[in-house]
Amino acid sequence: MAKSKTVGALIVGCAGTALTDAEISFLQRYNPWGFIVFKRNCESPEQLKRLTTAFRDAVGRRNAPVFIDQEGGRVQRMGPPSNVWRKYPAARLYGALYERDMMAGLRAPRRVGRLMAEDLFEAGITCDCVPVLDVPQPGSHEIISDRAYAVSAERVALLARAHIAGLVDGGVLPVMKHIPGHGRAGVDSHVSLPVVDTPLAELSAVDFLPFAAFADAPMAMTAHVVYTDIDPNQPATLSRKVIAKVIRKTIGFDGLLMTDDLSMRALSGSFTDKVKGALAAGCDIVLHCNGNLDEMTEVAEAAGALKGRSMTRARRALKGQRKPGKFDRRAALKDLERLEKL
Repeated sequence: MAKSKTVGALIVGCAGTALTDAEISFLQRYNPWGFIVFKRNCESPEQLKRLTTAFRDAVGRRNAPVFIDQEGGRVQRMGPPSNVWRKYPAARLYGALYERDMMAGLRAPRRVGRLMAEDLFEAGITCDCVPVLDVPQPGSHEIISDRAYAVSAERVALLARAHIAGLVDGGVLPVMKHIPGHGRAGVDSHVSLPVVDTPLAELSAVDFLPFAAFADAPMAMTAHVVYTDIDPNQPATLSRKVIAKVIRKTIGFDGLLMTDDLSMRALSGSFTDKVKGALAAGCDIVLHCNGNLDEMTEVAEAAGALKGRSMTRARRALKGQRKPGKFDRRAALKDLERLEKL
């Protein structure tokens, strides 16, 4: 099948540890901008490198980004139960270390982030969906909990900045999430739609602050959350009000905005409806993660080509990638060991 000359406004996954012929045909036909891997796709460093290379071959060997959710703790796609990759700490442990020793607490996330980048870059992965900039609140659902660096907005921003400095130094671009904030959600958006009734003034004073501190980030992922004081009818992913007034204006983010996974149950309707709704609201790229080829095809048909300001943002995002720099691996491993003992 002839390769598409246009780039699709989507990021997709695949079902297993290698691309099937049908998946290769899909990639060649729709030429998605990016690819994302999950635990089901990660068996060994060599296998994963073959997979990411096969994806780039299928889309014309361009500098196509490959994404992963490699936060550490509960969200680590390359890791346990496999023993071939290091186990990394949940973000909250950086905050715990900072409370004991402020200098060590700032040094450790940078060094450990550099270790993480080494694993990713060697496997052909160039983008990590971190930092989690959500600020958990009392009574909120545990879906965020220790994935957050701290419970204060200022400390979240401080520790996250250190963490992604290590990733960027290792050649891996960050994706901040879940903009404009998932920390007050009372339910898991993988299962149902969270509705947050907090007044806008309070959201601005707390939840939005870490994202504003990272307004220069290359990429961000939306929250499937309804904020009733901004838009009572649509979650952020599908809300022109949230994206235009809060994400783009109040927070000041002008990087590439991608949806969270469209297959999460927080969003209702067909995939066509969800894709068209997200793009019309102001998202640049849609994300589909579960590897279901029929769903991916529907998403790709609805998404169409990446173009205009969205294409400009996509190109600008990738220009921020650098070649991995040298680092003190021994010191980084010592910091990782200290975190494991907390």
